[in-house]
Amino acid sequence: MSFTGKYQLQSQENFEAFMKALGLPDEQIQKGKDIKSISEIVQDGKKFKVTVTTGTKVLHNEFTIGEECEIEMLTGEKVKAIVQMEGNNKLVANLKGLKSVTELNGDTIINTLTMGDLTYKRISKRI
Repeated sequence: MSFTGKYQLQSQENFEAFMKALGLPDEQIQKGKDIKSISEIVQDGKKFKVTVTTGTKVLHNEFTIGEECEIEMLTGEKVKAIVQMEGNNKLVANLKGLKSVTELNGDTIINTLTMGDLTYKRISKRI
């Protein structure tokens, strides 16, 4: 199953509490809360390019399944990580105490970020 496509955020759960726990300033959290971010994914075999545009902020990450890479976090910090694929529709990465699971189901991507007992969930649809 290919992840390639553009996806628009439809809904999110626990955004504010999770962003506060990450250390983002309140002003930035309030700005980002209602923006329907667009994620663009290009998959070429085991190589991925992911661009997430939220208003004026653009996060761009590239990685190859199973190889160490540098991932830019929502805070702007860059961390080393290894992204693994589970089955043919799930990407899993551990980023400095944060677990990211991205699951593709048809035209829907569900991204779940977990830090301790706090979970942030984003649901995006292919556009």
